[in-house]
Amino acid sequence: MINKEDKLMDDELVDDALINDELMNDMSINDELAKDIQVRLRKIAGQVKGIEKMVSSEACCKNILVQVAAARAAMNKVGGLVLERYTKNCLIHKDDPVEEEKIQELVSTFLMFLK
Repeated sequence: MINKEDKLMDDELVDDALINDELMNDMSINDELAKDIQVRLRKIAGQVKGIEKMVSSEACCKNILVQVAAARAAMNKVGGLVLERYTKNCLIHKDDPVEEEKIQELVSTFLMFLK
C-alpha cells in the first residue's frame, strides 16, 4: 500500500521531471538561437573584411555603400535575435500566457521596425 508521503514524493519527482524537460527544451532553443547569432556574426565579420578590401583597392563607392548597407541590415537582424533571446530568457513567465503573448507581439513589432 502506498502511503501519502510516498505519493507526494512521486508527484514531486514527476513535477521535477516535467520542469527539467521544459528547461532542456528551452536550453536547446537557446542553444540554437545562440549558434544562429554566432554564425551570423562570423558572416558579418567576413562582410566587414570584404568592405575593408574594397576600400583598400579603391572600389566604386556605390558598391562599397551597397555592402555597408548589407552589413548594417545583417547587424539589425542579429540585434533582433538577441532581443528575442532576451525576452525568452528574462521577460517571459511560463505561467502567464497573456503576458507571453504581449511580449511576443512587442518583439514582432521591434523586428518589423528593424527591417
